[in-house]
Amino acid sequence: MSKSIDQKARWIEWMDRALQLASLAEGETSPNPLVGAIVLDKAGVLVGEGFHSGFGKAHAESQALVQAGIKARGGTLVVTLEPCCHFGKTPPCTDAVLQSGVQRVVIAIEDPDPRVSGKGISILRNAGLEVVTGVLEEQATFQNRDFIFRVKNGRPWGILKWAMSLDGRIALPNGVSQWISNTEARESVYHLRSKCDAVIIGGGTLRNDNPLLTTRGLANPEPLRVVFTQKLDLPADSQLWDTTVARTLVASGINNNKSMKRFPAGPEFVQLERSTPKNLLEVLAQKNCNRVLWECGPLLASQAIQEGCVQELLVILSPKLLGGEPARTPLAELGFTRMDEVLLAKRISFENLGDNWAIKVRIPMDK
Repeated sequence: MSKSIDQKARWIEWMDRALQLASLAEGETSPNPLVGAIVLDKAGVLVGEGFHSGFGKAHAESQALVQAGIKARGGTLVVTLEPCCHFGKTPPCTDAVLQSGVQRVVIAIEDPDPRVSGKGISILRNAGLEVVTGVLEEQATFQNRDFIFRVKNGRPWGILKWAMSLDGRIALPNGVSQWISNTEARESVYHLRSKCDAVIIGGGTLRNDNPLLTTRGLANPEPLRVVFTQKLDLPADSQLWDTTVARTLVASGINNNKSMKRFPAGPEFVQLERSTPKNLLEVLAQKNCNRVLWECGPLLASQAIQEGCVQELLVILSPKLLGGEPARTPLAELGFTRMDEVLLAKRISFENLGDNWAIKVRIPMDK
């Protein structure tokens, strides 16, 4: 075993703890990443810990170092993401690290933000600190996949969710779909929404289902509710117009100034330069969204996939058989003509939800 590998192995247990701390703020930090940090004294005893709990709040490193105080001197800082080295809502974390007197910094991954991206590590090394990188790198990258994706691609990480019967239907032939899934499955969707910055539907889903799209109190504030529509003939009595419950945004490529005057004043209306899922997500990235949830119909779902706006799928599978013609399937045409063209899901996992199953997969497709 090489010296570098042996050195990294020493810090796995503590980095795992830091990752657990970071996860406590899932869904709360956008557009910032999830970060956890711990401080060990000279003897390797835990003397401080912290996590970034929200945009504009203290960073994980600062919290952990403040808690450790003078006990940090000569010790080790273990952190899931490279310390920042620029002024934002808070001062640079590299300044706090250098002032703390720690002699070593153990980092899981480099920050992809171009304002940092290796600069924080260089500052620490140039100041004479020992810096160890790449500890639990894969786990830390997965934890911050949405933040990393947004920084690199300029749009949020997309999750597409649908519930379907055992025979692959999302509704009866007459359009009735409530409820295909069971109570446990629906509660799991509320939990997923609470970890997302926005929930997106199309105009058709709004007209047909009149959804509420909240977490039922699991998140405060609730995620942004987004209606992406090609037509502005939206019902005036939609639940989404009540923005005392949660914020609502209506996005369309159509000039909406005149058409939207009949709706309540609460929702925000955005005219897109291009009426595409990709343009919508670019707008949502500017509104501090790292992760979005698509809960839309087949046509919009397929378009979102084709434009690289979906990176994960959550499929709720119910044992019910709906039958009927025409089949109401979760996806429309994707344009494939050969089997070697089709998308192959990766990282498949299964979770039992009563008599339903939650199937989570990754889509290896970038555009």
